[in-house]
Amino acid sequence: MSEPKSKFKSRKMREREREDSDDLDEKELDIKLDITKKSRKINRPVQFGDQPGRILEEIPTDTKILSQYIAKTPISRVIQCSSVYAESQINTIRAEFTSQGMNHCEGGWPKDVNPLETDQTMRFRKKVEKDENYVKTVCNLSSMMESCIKQNNAIEIYEEYFTEIDEATDCEAPKAKTVNLFRDQESLKLISWKRPVSSLAWCPDGERIAITYCSLEFLGVMADTPKTSYIFHIDDPTHPDIVLTPPFHLVSSEFNPKDGNLLAGGCNNGQVCWWDGRKGGKPEGEISLDHSHTEPVYKTKWVSSKTCSQFFSASTDGLVKWWDIRKFTTPVETLELGPANSGGELTQVQGATCLEYEPTIPTKFMVGTDQGMVLACNRKAKSDNERIVGIYQAHFGPVYALERNPCFPKNFLTIGDWCARLWSEDIKESAIMWTSSYTENLRDGCWSPTRPSVFFTARQDGVLDTWDILYQQRTPILSTKITDDALNCVKVQNPSKVHEQGCLVAIGCNNGNVSLIELSESLSTSHKNEKSSVTAMFERETRREKILEARAKELRLKEKTKGMAGLSSQMMQRKKQSGPPGTPGAQEGGEDPALQGLSANMNRPGVGRGRGGAAQKKRIGFQSAFQLYKNNDDCNFKAQKNGSQADDEIQEDPCIRAEREFYQVINEEKAKRIEMNKDIKPDAENL
Repeated sequence: MSEPKSKFKSRKMREREREDSDDLDEKELDIKLDITKKSRKINRPVQFGDQPGRILEEIPTDTKILSQYIAKTPISRVIQCSSVYAESQINTIRAEFTSQGMNHCEGGWPKDVNPLETDQTMRFRKKVEKDENYVKTVCNLSSMMESCIKQNNAIEIYEEYFTEIDEATDCEAPKAKTVNLFRDQESLKLISWKRPVSSLAWCPDGERIAITYCSLEFLGVMADTPKTSYIFHIDDPTHPDIVLTPPFHLVSSEFNPKDGNLLAGGCNNGQVCWWDGRKGGKPEGEISLDHSHTEPVYKTKWVSSKTCSQFFSASTDGLVKWWDIRKFTTPVETLELGPANSGGELTQVQGATCLEYEPTIPTKFMVGTDQGMVLACNRKAKSDNERIVGIYQAHFGPVYALERNPCFPKNFLTIGDWCARLWSEDIKESAIMWTSSYTENLRDGCWSPTRPSVFFTARQDGVLDTWDILYQQRTPILSTKITDDALNCVKVQNPSKVHEQGCLVAIGCNNGNVSLIELSESLSTSHKNEKSSVTAMFERETRREKILEARAKELRLKEKTKGMAGLSSQMMQRKKQSGPPGTPGAQEGGEDPALQGLSANMNRPGVGRGRGGAAQKKRIGFQSAFQLYKNNDDCNFKAQKNGSQADDEIQEDPCIRAEREFYQVINEEKAKRIEMNKDIKPDAENL
């Protein structure tokens, strides 16, 4: 019996059938497209034409299949094929190039020869000299070097023909250009806010600058005026690094010279604060109103110490206070500003508008007042009266700026009213140099930290003047128009490792903008022998002022002695004309009190009759008369006079003027006594 065939195919058979069907499908799908063209149309240009649109194929919607699909929410997408770029502007760090030369003395040595060992080098040289090609190589090279040697002997390319030329003549003309502009961020939010810049402070590294905004005019600060101030990086003028949020509007600020993260500031309401830049814009310390100043704090200065934790502030309330950030609750010391009279008492307290402190002289500082005086103070004095060492009558109005020369601390600059003055500590009567009077007020000024003869002044008409007293004193060497508004403050960048030249100057304007300008090399680089020249100039001007001061004192002394001699002779003549006691003229009102004192001293026993005795007699009598005149309480030596009398007194001889005033007072006293005698006589008759 035969076995029945299996109804099921094996796996290999099914796979073989599937492959055969795939091959058949590929053969069926191999479709060829034949394109025919007439021979006369070959190599003819193609002509395109417009044809109306037509439907090539249409697939109608099948409602049966629609229920099997879900409608998708429409999505719009934008696809950009090219790369996306953003347009921005940055200030790159300028590359500094230096040209260097190399002097090649010896050739290369093999690896096995140490050039520092003389034995090995000598052994290698002897080996090379014994070589046959050595002589030929030297002969070939000598012919090439001979022409170069002859050229060097003919012309010395490294010779300096002008060794004594001044470097200033090689530099470019003085100029300045604006490199950045820092705007008030509050004015960008609301255009109506125009906060003036009150102070500027450079960080010790020269990379950041602190800007404070406050109006110092009467009712200039409103309740809704923003109180924020900023610390900017000089390369990013649009985004501040730190936003300071003081308790009230900041008037002044100052960075710690040793730690650039610490900042001290004074507010318009008298409060004093300090910040740590590493912890944000909120103040780390804040003085309460009970222990702070009562008026705006115009200046703050850090004190040079080991811990660098102390600073002092000055305000128009007439007080200078020292603070310690480690115990920031009450002032460490307090000084009341006021010149002392002959009795050692403070006469009139003056408000402080600026401060000057030199770290090399840690115990001394200077204060500029709102009455035009500069007070030289000593912190280590025992009493308040001894702390004020010297007084300089600098200006007619407030002293807006006060700064010592960075190279010559004995000389300092003051800015006030319509001029800038240069002073020496040795002379208190007058400045040694000053600028011509401006038609506009000056608001601020400062020295250049790199050039001892250059200083800057900020004018109220928006012009920054650069002065170089070494080359010309009558006019500034450069005047730069910054803005149409007034300039309130100016600060020069501190020289640092990054910015060694200190050629950047920041100028704060009344409209809230701060302009950063770059000075040319002639204004920022010190020239050869500049310090010695400036030293000679300051010494010469100081010596000249001392001579003029001594001459003025001598003339005043001569006028005084001449007036005293004339008064003495007139008094003697008047005594002779009055007659002896008992005459009618003497009985009416009695003898003058001054004449009585004069006659009593002149008739005093023990006075010699010789030449020396006569001089002593004349001196004693005159002193007694003036002493009686001085002690008279009813006399008013400083009587007010009208304008015409004042003009006559200016043209009047000093001796005649002193004589007239003296006799005028005596006659007034005599008239008073006569009136008193007339009032007494009727009372005696009634009795």
